[in-house]
Amino acid sequence: MKRLLAVLALLVLTGARDPILVPEVSQHEVVVRQGFTGAELLLFGAILSPEGTRAAQDYDIVVVLKGPTSPIILREKRKIAGIWINADSTEMHSVPSYFAMASTRPISRIVDSKTAAIYELGLPWLQLSPTGAIDPKALTRFNAGLVDLRQRNGLYRQDEAGVNVKQQVLYQARISLPSNVQTGRYTAETFAISRGRVVATAISEIAVRKLGFEGAIANFAQSWSLLYGLLTVAISVAMGWLAGRVFSLV
Repeated sequence: MKRLLAVLALLVLTGARDPILVPEVSQHEVVVRQGFTGAELLLFGAILSPEGTRAAQDYDIVVVLKGPTSPIILREKRKIAGIWINADSTEMHSVPSYFAMASTRPISRIVDSKTAAIYELGLPWLQLSPTGAIDPKALTRFNAGLVDLRQRNGLYRQDEAGVNVKQQVLYQARISLPSNVQTGRYTAETFAISRGRVVATAISEIAVRKLGFEGAIANFAQSWSLLYGLLTVAISVAMGWLAGRVFSLV
């Protein structure tokens, strides 16, 4: 309520005429523990006029949920003489670990391709930012391969009928996080669109983190990556030696 009153006061002072969004998320923190099977987030909020009343018209709503970004190297495999080998490769320096989009109706009926690309309103317009020059056809091929792979892993998804708007005021969308989701900071950006133009945006944040033994291991691996790698190798060697000794006595 305090947040809504603050927004309304700002609107009165600035004389803004575009609608405003007051977004909220069912949980701002997702805790990953042993046996985590995923989570479902409810992204909801209100569409208000500058006076704080119900919007005078219908707006299309698009919600985009993004996970932490990181650079990755994509390698394309080819079958040569019956053997699959690594062929072409490219590096992307800003790839979201998770991406989900939900909208009131198909994006092609809401905005044009240019606007969709500017705001990344859906998987076809996801900007993966390649490093260096790359042939456009090859870039399209790599992008399609990455999106397809992450869709099959449940990390990229798109629902063009996933947002419900009631009485021109309240909107909501349900977005699922899979069990293999990466920890870190997530952003949920909501767009209000009218006649092909984005007229209002709002952002909420969600933290996905690990607790307990899994969290301690994850923090150790990130803070002491070299030592973690050496210990992993040492444990693997020790387990291999122990297994060899056990089988030699059988």
